[in-house]
Amino acid sequence: MTEPLHSLLLIAVIASVTAAIRFMPFAVFRKEAPSIVIYLGKVLPYAIMGMLLVYCFKNVSLFTGAHGIPEFIAVAFAILMHKWKHSTIISLVGSTAIYMTLVQLVF
Repeated sequence: MTEPLHSLLLIAVIASVTAAIRFMPFAVFRKEAPSIVIYLGKVLPYAIMGMLLVYCFKNVSLFTGAHGIPEFIAVAFAILMHKWKHSTIISLVGSTAIYMTLVQLVF
């Protein structure tokens, strides 16, 4: 099989599997989702955010370097922006920009 044909087939398979996975819940739960699925839909976003927060702070050392100051400032900014604007994208992009600016230019 030629290289371009192989690449196109690979992309087609990946795209169709991704689409099938995304459409599957609508086919399986046509009328109403079970209560466990509704419960997980409510609690998992908070659990994932908590895991991401722990992951972001796992390598922060309070005794060396910048002592985690850029990370704490970026997280505080994200929390404040989300409370103020209620926009996830503004919180994420703004706190990432602040963090990168602090790390590259200040600390």
